[in-house]
Amino acid sequence: MTSPSPTPRPTSPNRTQPRILPLRIEGLSYEKEGKTLVREISCRLEAGKRTLVLGPNGAGKSLFLRLAHGLITPTGGTIRWADTPTAQAHAMVFQRPVMLRRSVAANLDYALGLAGLDKATLRERRDEVLELTGLTALRDRQARVLSGGEQQRLALARAWSLRPQVLFLDEPTASLDPSATERIEELIETIHDSGTKIVLSTHNMRQARRLGDEILFFSEGCLCEQSPADLFFSAPQSEAAQRFLDSEYHALHR
Repeated sequence: MTSPSPTPRPTSPNRTQPRILPLRIEGLSYEKEGKTLVREISCRLEAGKRTLVLGPNGAGKSLFLRLAHGLITPTGGTIRWADTPTAQAHAMVFQRPVMLRRSVAANLDYALGLAGLDKATLRERRDEVLELTGLTALRDRQARVLSGGEQQRLALARAWSLRPQVLFLDEPTASLDPSATERIEELIETIHDSGTKIVLSTHNMRQARRLGDEILFFSEGCLCEQSPADLFFSAPQSEAAQRFLDSEYHALHR
């Protein structure tokens, strides 16, 4: 009689990489076509805490994530990691992820291949992440025919497979139904528990309460406050945050 295969342990950040947190951001600004889109943002992001980025539409949340991740070059200020990041030290998942024209497993193979893993390690890492994200049964399915929730899980799996120390998530459940949202939130919790720092923007106040340890609140391109989640929701420190929470409360109770 054969014994059952052990359940894989959650993928953890690569401990051989230099530690890149805390992230220190000072005076961060970005201008385009003469218009200032974010201005004078200063904050410090520590390991361990799940950081939720909140604010109304156009407040600068998504732009902040892209600047911090390095997708866009700031026009002012500094972004300083504790150590120089390696290529996979931080990753980002978008609201509408791009799926390659290949199977679920091959999407992971492509990302892991770019990371330079040997074939044996690549297969082991791929199969581990497929199981942990509930995608094993879909491994041979074409990624572009998956449902929205399945595609988002694959995007998270692809990013997580690289064992990043920081994972930026830009409204990852904005277009998903409640069931798919719940599965994505469970996966985000698993990734957090593995040791990866989560920085997530959302419009969903219930989600922010469920997942947030600290809040960065943006309004009109400015960072109005950075505070523990429980303090933010009970006693926000800025007038802009109070107005935002009041409007969200009234919207929920109409």
